[in-house]
Amino acid sequence: MAIARGAGTEIIRTTHMRVVDSTVSKLIIGVQHHIYTVLSIIVHAGSLQAAGNYVKCSLIAYGAKEGNTQDHMDIFFQDMQVDQTFVWNDKFSFNGYEPVDFAGPMDNATKQDAIADQGGSVSQYLQILSEHADDDIDVICTFIDQNNA
Repeated sequence: MAIARGAGTEIIRTTHMRVVDSTVSKLIIGVQHHIYTVLSIIVHAGSLQAAGNYVKCSLIAYGAKEGNTQDHMDIFFQDMQVDQTFVWNDKFSFNGYEPVDFAGPMDNATKQDAIADQGGSVSQYLQILSEHADDDIDVICTFIDQNNA
């Protein structure tokens, strides 16, 4: 049976990635009128080009302070050791799409509503990468996808 993804649904989803390296890997790709709540990101370093190489997770989203599209907001930046597992389980939510652009900062309810309405044309996303192309990082991301379309 297929997973129901229609308007008004809320489902738990996961992304599993093997061999994440210095190339950006998207964990969650936003869809308009969806809200994503990240529950956990589990990272395991199978091998590293050098001990202490980092893994970095960022949200690429609308920056409401200055009204910038596709701002990079770091979620975590973690130095890793071979065979180390790092669990990031602080929860946060983000919208699938950016708002209709406005001049920052977000300083009134109209701009706040614009963010919630997701009326723009740019998808927001969560990404992860490591420090070096020869790193071998496995990643599991678990999240809730609320479809408000």
